[in-house]
Amino acid sequence: MPFETADTSLSDADLSALLGSRLCHDLISPLGAIGNGVELLAMSGQQSGPEMDLIAQSVTAANARIKFFRVAFGQTSAEQRIGRSEIAKLLGDLSSLGRITHDWQIDGDQARSEVKLAFLAVLCLETLLPFGGEIIAQATPEGWEISAQSDKSRADLTLWERLNDGANAGTEITPAQVQFALLPREMARQGRQAKWEIFEDGGMIRL
Repeated sequence: MPFETADTSLSDADLSALLGSRLCHDLISPLGAIGNGVELLAMSGQQSGPEMDLIAQSVTAANARIKFFRVAFGQTSAEQRIGRSEIAKLLGDLSSLGRITHDWQIDGDQARSEVKLAFLAVLCLETLLPFGGEIIAQATPEGWEISAQSDKSRADLTLWERLNDGANAGTEITPAQVQFALLPREMARQGRQAKWEIFEDGGMIRL
């Protein structure tokens, strides 16, 4: 039997995006089933209490996180778009149980590829806010600006320098920091480069 070479038509980035989409897709269904089960218990007269409320809130937050990851890490195309109301609801649900609130101030429907960059930037900025804070997305004449604000912030500059065209790419990152490797890569795919600044009370990424 002749030896067949592996399929190399997909880049590593494409494969990573497909994997992200697959994982998120498969996780959404069981989470939705749990949420439906909680609703059925409530409708059947099951006495509500802090335990049921916590389960319902946790399912909502987990669903939002997975949908967020699906955009940030999943496959996108130039034709796909996301409505402002969908983005705002997703970020609102994401904020519901966490110490970080999200404020999406960009009007109108947006290309999914653009929102992917913004969500990766949000994940980078979240690392500045170990004690909580606010992340705001705004449209400026120079492009989208995603900023983080908090009374207490903390930055690992070696990690942030990865956003400079993959600088310090030889340094090891953890799974929780993968966004710092993905954002410059995705920006380069779109022929762009992110600009960033760190402040005493937070930071900013301009896309």
